[in-house]
Formats: sequence, C-alpha cells, structure tokens
Amino acid sequence: MIIFKKKGEKFDQKEYDNVFNSIEYNLRELGFGDVSVNKKMKDLNKILYDILLKLDDNSVNDFKLNKKLVTRYFTTLKGENDPKIVDFERYFNKFYKFCFELPLQNMIREALNFRG
Repeated sequence: MIIFKKKGEKFDQKEYDNVFNSIEYNLRELGFGDVSVNKKMKDLNKILYDILLKLDDNSVNDFKLNKKLVTRYFTTLKGENDPKIVDFERYFNKFYKFCFELPLQNMIREALNFRG
C-alpha cells in the first residue's frame, strides 16, 4: 500500500479484499470457527492500520523500521535492542526495494515469490 501511494496510484480494493479473503480462508482451514475468524479478522485489520499509520517511511530508497512498533507485535523480539531486529529490518528493507521495483499490477503476485 505504501509503494502504491509513493508511486501516485491507488491500491485496488479488489486486491485488498483478496488479501483478507485469503487470510480468512487460511484461518478457517486451521479450524477456527465463525466467531473466532471474525474476531481475528477485526484484530488483523486494526493491526494493519496501526502499522501503516506508524511506519517511518520518509525515504523512497530506504525503509526505516519502527522498532517500537515491531516489538509490540512480535513478542519474541526482546526489545528494540534485540540483535534479531537487525535481521528483521534488513529483510524488510530488501522486501521494500524489491516491491518498489515491481510494476504495480504485478506487485501482489510477485511479492508472494519474494525470497529475502
């Protein structure tokens, strides 16, 4: 979504719906019931927008990880000084650059094939 915004394009509602339909389908495949799926989808939607609103993305060429935000959702990371967070940031920086180079119409499909 950030890449689309920076390229001056609007993220297609159909693609957004497909992402969340896929997540919902996978939750159901894992055996979650209707009530659990609805609650998890609501929580995931809140998390997505929390992340999108708090990302520090001032540069087109780089992606600066908001470490406080990441440690809030990835509880296995032991604070902002955890050595694993450096690897985490490196991965997302590569992924960001990979996505920025993709044509927008291929971004979602090709991002699934990304290997960092």
